[in-house]
Amino acid sequence: MPYTDLLRVTVLLTGAEATALAAITAVATNRDSDATTLIVTGTWWLIALLVGLYLGRPARAADALRDALAGARTATSLPPETPARISFTRLWPIALTAIAAGALGIFFPGVAAVGAGYALLVSLAWHTREAAVLAIEQRDGVKFYVVPNSALRPIQLVRTPGLRSSGRI
Repeated sequence: MPYTDLLRVTVLLTGAEATALAAITAVATNRDSDATTLIVTGTWWLIALLVGLYLGRPARAADALRDALAGARTATSLPPETPARISFTRLWPIALTAIAAGALGIFFPGVAAVGAGYALLVSLAWHTREAAVLAIEQRDGVKFYVVPNSALRPIQLVRTPGLRSSGRI
């Protein structure tokens, strides 16, 4: 699975998690008519938005990816696993936290509110990483692929030859 695709799916999945948990928060808070939870939730989401945008700056994205890309070993063949299996293996914790926070959020709206803010923060912090990887791939004429391993371990990548950009049109 191309690393850029995994980054794209991660951003979309955390964005969907934030949206779903925000909806659960809104419904549960409306049911309880709790103004305090709404004020705290709005403040937390605003803080998460600002922190996510700060952490998602392009310069920070390049720094965050440096170790993973530098540690990529060169290979002439792709990992044998399917992209769906690699995605599931790497991203199941996101789905698990969304389900857990959503289930608890029905009874305790604050749990869903915190989960939504955290998912928003992560989605915004990671939204520039795909572009950073694509820029390096185009510059160096390589393609990075994800090596199948556990989500509880650091990501491992392989570098394969790709199409080099000459820089001229």
